[in-house]
Amino acid sequence: MSPEFFPAFNATMNGLTAVLLLIGHSFITRERKQINTHRNFMIAAVCTSAIFLSSYLYYHFHFRLLTPFKAQGIIRPIYFTLLTSHTILAAAVVPMVLVTLNRGLRARYDAHRRIARFTYPVWLYVSVTGVIIYFMLYHWFR
Repeated sequence: MSPEFFPAFNATMNGLTAVLLLIGHSFITRERKQINTHRNFMIAAVCTSAIFLSSYLYYHFHFRLLTPFKAQGIIRPIYFTLLTSHTILAAAVVPMVLVTLNRGLRARYDAHRRIARFTYPVWLYVSVTGVIIYFMLYHWFR
């Protein structure tokens, strides 16, 4: 597989994860409380995130390609601030997702809710900023 395939594929997986998170979250609101549908969407989000992570690691271990950010001016510190926050939170969210998923699947709903309150916005932020970083790096500021 060509190395050019991976950045767009990875951004697609991040975007799909964000959509699944938003939909999954909507099914567990106070009004809806559709636990099974919520669970299915969140498991799908875990799957797309796992596919992303596998693809991302494969790409960087096999091709070791770094794409420099060439834009100048005010957008440069904005990009690197976004990239830094994305990278730190991406590392932090992996164990958060695993703990949250484990508690939900074991029907430990009170414990699940306590951590999901933090996991959901961090995971959503990481997924959305991954797509933004892709567009900034490959499309908007080339």
